[in-house]
Amino acid sequence: MEQNEETSLSERFKSALWLYIGKIVDEETIKLGVNTTPQFIGALTEMVWAQIETVSHDLEAFARHAGRSTINVSDVMLLARRNEGLESILRAFVDQQREQAGDSRAQGSESE
Repeated sequence: MEQNEETSLSERFKSALWLYIGKIVDEETIKLGVNTTPQFIGALTEMVWAQIETVSHDLEAFARHAGRSTINVSDVMLLARRNEGLESILRAFVDQQREQAGDSRAQGSESE
């Protein structure tokens, strides 16, 4: 991908993130009865963007270290290992997805 295309795509993602964070902040401020400034939303967006960049680099490094070019569930779980709350939520989600995949496979073989 060309540098201009990559920059353009990055800016589009960042704009979408700003919009989505703005919607979440608006919903929460209405619930809480408080006000925020556009500068707060901008700063929060920058912080989330920096976190996304860090996480993406870490996930790429984990996959590359394992000799893969594709990030998988084990990379995500490795990243979450130091955050017990996040790790338990992700583990429950992964287990649920595996159960559903197993159920759909079992139903497919029953219909044959």
